Amino acid sequence: MKYTKLGNSDLNVSRICMGCMGFGVPESGMHKWTLDEESSREIIRHGLEMGINFYDTAIGYQGGTSEMFVGRALRDFAKREDVVLATKVPPMGPADIEAGTTGQDYIARNIDASLSHLGMDYVDLYILHSWDYHTPLFEIMDGLNNVVRSGKARAIGVSNCYAWQLAKANALAEKEGFAKFVSIQGHYNLLFREEEREMAGLCREDNIAMTPYSALAAGRLSKKPGETSKRLELDAYAKGKYDATAEKDALIIERVAELAEKRDVSMTEISLAWLLTKVTSPVVGATKFHHVDGAVAAVDLELTAEEIAYLEEPYVPHVLVGVMAGRH
Repeated sequence: MKYTKLGNSDLNVSRICMGCMGFGVPESGMHKWTLDEESSREIIRHGLEMGINFYDTAIGYQGGTSEMFVGRALRDFAKREDVVLATKVPPMGPADIEAGTTGQDYIARNIDASLSHLGMDYVDLYILHSWDYHTPLFEIMDGLNNVVRSGKARAIGVSNCYAWQLAKANALAEKEGFAKFVSIQGHYNLLFREEEREMAGLCREDNIAMTPYSALAAGRLSKKPGETSKRLELDAYAKGKYDATAEKDALIIERVAELAEKRDVSMTEISLAWLLTKVTSPVVGATKFHHVDGAVAAVDLELTAEEIAYLEEPYVPHVLVGVMAGRH
């Protein structure tokens, strides 16, 4: 495993981040393909053994049970100072908006709930799960700064936003003396490269870490055309993100399979080796040991300039999908 700094923070993270959305009680949330606690613990322990020190969860994953599973496993299998743990706060919901809850109070309540789930005193990275269009930005940034100032988080990040929003938030933080966002977790992989339009340039300019989710397009970049899995069959959210462009994306997937065969490696390794040339630490979901092994192996796989160009050449612009759809 290789390690690097997370943007402008002092956090040393593995080049692979384990995404923990696949852990949690299936009946507790929107995903019906998640692992029970015993199976989740086995994956997390294997990740630690393979050198992964960066773990990403959220209070919204499976009704908070993902945080519970991850917290118990990391407490049992690792020293707290040896891991970098990220969790997320969702934007404020209708009930809190109606009640007139301030952004500061909402964030304070959520970080305490997450720490209770995790059984920990602090998280390393506290992430705004998506842009909050209904709460004043000052309240959000002040609330997140309070979390850092209180010692309940070492750094803050944001997920699912536009480059102008990230730039605006960090400009406000600089003006007010608040903590700045050190990372962005957006939707980015070989099949969906819209982050290259503006976000990637901003991150290079300001040394903001890119830690994209859906690194393997919910498994599509790790399987030959026609192969399937439980997640591919049951993940309705991922189907909504990728099914409409399946025909266009198939050529890229075929090229990934071709290069994997040529290099005698897995498709996962090819797909992630490409992404690792662009970002700090992709968030890779794992529900089987070989998912972990393939991700870790990708760190040492170097693609040639010709191979990178070959993988990128068929790409056509995609419309924004998932949580970003309809947001401007």
